[in-house]
Amino acid sequence: MDHLTSFIEKIKHFMKVLDDKNIFKFSRITGKVVWNLFLILLVITVAGGFFATGVGAGYFASLVKNEPIRTYNNMKNDIYNYSETSKIYFADGTLLGNLRSDVIRQEVGIKEISPHVIDAVIATEDQYFHEHEGIVPKAIARAIFQEVTGAAVQTGGSTLTQQLVKNQILTREVSFDRKAKEMLLALRLERYFEKEEILEAYLNIVPFGRNASGRNIAGIQAAAQGIFGVEAKDLSLPQAAFIAGLPQSPFGYTPFTNDGKVKENLTAGMTRMKTVLSRMHTGGYITKEEYEKALATDITKEFAKDTPSPFEQYPWLTMEIERRAVNVLKVQLAEKDGKDYSELTPTEKESYAKAADLELRKKGYKIHTTINKKIYDKMQVAKTEVPYANDKYEPTTDEKEMEDVGSILIKNDTGAILSFVGGRDYNRENLNHATQAKRHNGSTMKPLLAYAPAMEQGIIQPGSIIPDTPFTFANTGSSPWKVQNYGGSYHGLVTARKALQWSYNVPAARTYVKMDPLKATENLYEMGFTTIGQNERYNRSLALGSPTYGVTVEETTNAYATFANGGKFVDAYMIEKIDTKEGDTFYKHESKSVDVFSPQTAWLTLDMMRTVFNSGTGASANRFLKFRSDWAGKTGTSQQTKDTWFIATNPNVTLGLWMGYDTPKTMSDSQHGSHTVRGIRVWSALANAAYDIDPKLMDPGGNHKRPGGIVKASFCGISGKLPSPLCKEAGLVETDWFNVKYLPKSEDDSLQQVKYVVNSQGKKFKALGNTPGEFTDDGVMIKEEYFEHVDLEDVIKDDWDNIIGEEELNDNGKAPGAVGIKKSGSSLTWGASGENDVIGYRIYRTPNGSNKYSKVGEVKGGNATSFKISGGNFTYVVRAVDIAGKESANSNAVKVGEDPKPEPPPEEPEDPEKPKDPKPPGDGDGGGGGDKPKPPPTDPPPGDNDGDSGDSNSGNN
Repeated sequence: MDHLTSFIEKIKHFMKVLDDKNIFKFSRITGKVVWNLFLILLVITVAGGFFATGVGAGYFASLVKNEPIRTYNNMKNDIYNYSETSKIYFADGTLLGNLRSDVIRQEVGIKEISPHVIDAVIATEDQYFHEHEGIVPKAIARAIFQEVTGAAVQTGGSTLTQQLVKNQILTREVSFDRKAKEMLLALRLERYFEKEEILEAYLNIVPFGRNASGRNIAGIQAAAQGIFGVEAKDLSLPQAAFIAGLPQSPFGYTPFTNDGKVKENLTAGMTRMKTVLSRMHTGGYITKEEYEKALATDITKEFAKDTPSPFEQYPWLTMEIERRAVNVLKVQLAEKDGKDYSELTPTEKESYAKAADLELRKKGYKIHTTINKKIYDKMQVAKTEVPYANDKYEPTTDEKEMEDVGSILIKNDTGAILSFVGGRDYNRENLNHATQAKRHNGSTMKPLLAYAPAMEQGIIQPGSIIPDTPFTFANTGSSPWKVQNYGGSYHGLVTARKALQWSYNVPAARTYVKMDPLKATENLYEMGFTTIGQNERYNRSLALGSPTYGVTVEETTNAYATFANGGKFVDAYMIEKIDTKEGDTFYKHESKSVDVFSPQTAWLTLDMMRTVFNSGTGASANRFLKFRSDWAGKTGTSQQTKDTWFIATNPNVTLGLWMGYDTPKTMSDSQHGSHTVRGIRVWSALANAAYDIDPKLMDPGGNHKRPGGIVKASFCGISGKLPSPLCKEAGLVETDWFNVKYLPKSEDDSLQQVKYVVNSQGKKFKALGNTPGEFTDDGVMIKEEYFEHVDLEDVIKDDWDNIIGEEELNDNGKAPGAVGIKKSGSSLTWGASGENDVIGYRIYRTPNGSNKYSKVGEVKGGNATSFKISGGNFTYVVRAVDIAGKESANSNAVKVGEDPKPEPPPEEPEDPEKPKDPKPPGDGDGGGGGDKPKPPPTDPPPGDNDGDSGDSNSGNN
């Protein structure tokens, strides 16, 4: 009641005041009432605020309750875990370019970024960057209000720190849950990292649209290079402002289309640049003069020009390095996991290959190669400056195919691939013909699989004698292997050197079948051949370069370097090392050698291939090369001339080449020379190109070093054994190099002494038992039993004048026909008898006017056609003699000199078995006129050989 009474009294007093119209008192009382009401409302508001804050805090806590507490290392790994394009370098450190990737990004330090860029980004994206601790509350409140009210203008509330968190740690989903985590992580990130670290990371991850080639770019370095063609540190103010405006809408503001063209309408990007410059000006980062000057700059004139990507400029090289880098990296990743890659399952290998490819696309590796840029570039030009055969149509597709090429240059001692030619036109056929195409390598396989292994096993030496004769080998369990030479001809007994010199197939085949094919092919595996499967080890034609699927140019060329390395194989490689983006070496190649052949075998094989290069099937290289070196090489042609090869090595490098059509077709032998000559011409052009760049590389001087244990020795050209007296007599002694371990130790026993004759065709035959001795000579004949399964007639060579064949000259059973003679100068001449069994001619004479003929000489050889006569007055006749000793009838008589004074003719003894006074066939040429002489007897008296000493045998026997 007291309170009520007091309240009534106050009201009465208030009314009295009103009645008195005391305005000042009224105002004072009113103020107090309002103040009290304000205090009451304030208390209510604060209490409500605390309540709302508590509710909000609880809600925020519920949103981030599952977010783990991240350590410094966790967050460091996350924010720096942005993909960066790996780079490729030539051997001299020159940048080739970037590996292919979806986004081009190159990391750069904050000190390598133009200050204009930093100012522009802060002024545009986060003006309180240096003051806030990760978030700006009022900006967040503004963004929430705009989101709740659906405001037309959305200013956003994310700091650069929050954007970094969103891009590198969290997903890009739009939700309160993600936003809450973003703010929490931004606050934590600011506690762990300096402002410069945050800004550097942001500028390296933010997308900037497209570059002048139309490719997606991210990071300030890629943006500077791709949009203006400068480094990030060299960006001018207007350039920096343009780039700083791009992150808000990278593909809306970018000046380039996806095909690398400048957009027709650049208004959006230019307006955004002006906005950035305005904010820089109002933020105090630039002066008014700088602002106006930047606005007046026409940066469209500063846009970068479209430049070919590394893939466009070096397609074969880029693809090859990517492939090899993945192969290197997948093994390293497996080893990192404690696994041996070779022991993994196919599925596991595929998994590591995919992981390696992903690593290369995003980890920013620096891949250093062995490729010599200048030589590589020069060889790509050289391949276009030589003639090729015409394009051919492929019947199945009706498309034209060009005569293509693949070549590779390898450093012998290290295996480093210095250069290669992948083909003539990548757009027509993107297969790398140097490293990936599998083709039959023809006779280039012979040194690798036939001759070198056989020499290593002591089966042959360069001077070993091998029959180049018809050959068929009966394979166990398969059809016989019939081998023929290119062109179908044979060459008798030849040395291994000559067989390789002219690339005869039969001697190589005969050599190969003497070896265990498993042991011989093991050498191929030791020399790095991976394209030859285990099922091919009994494929005999492999020795002649006819594998089932083919081999690569790299494999074959690499194998040839084994000979230059003294029999040690060093695997070829193209990746020298791989560094991380921080500069640490992740992988480094180490060359290792495998002992395949002895130094002696390697050198002897080289020496045989020297002969090929200098005077054999590869000799045309000397016409095309502009320099000389100690080259040793081998040509190769596959069946039906669908492939042509040429590989040669010198003491420093090995250069190999293949030519042919992608769909195998017979190559022309009439366009710009034979297929072999065309291939050698291209090979020489590539060798010359490399020589122009590095003469000492291509011609190191000196020869292949001959090891100890090599000697030069003589041997018999029939058997390869030590020369016997008969071999020397036959003129068949030859000389060559030998491994001292395999010098011939026994004397030749392949020959025998025989009597021989020469028939009307000039061929030598062993004399018969009844052959007249006057027409025989002593000669040398190969023993029939010496060459098993070989027809001796096939082994006699044309230049073996003193070797008698085993073929017999058969008597035709009748006396030879008479020949016609005449005097020519001081000789009698006649035509050779047309009968095959004629082995020579007897010459008879009688004094003019006499009928008593006596033999004055004989001419050996059925092909002899003349006899030298002396002076005097004589009449001559000639009779042909066959191998059985039968004579022909008299030739016509030829009179020389004058007739004697007439005297009664002497009585002629009668021969009851001969008709009287037989007349010689044909008219005689007396030469002196007068009466014809009486005809000589049909059978001049035997044994009358007292002719003048001036008569001699001038026949060409």
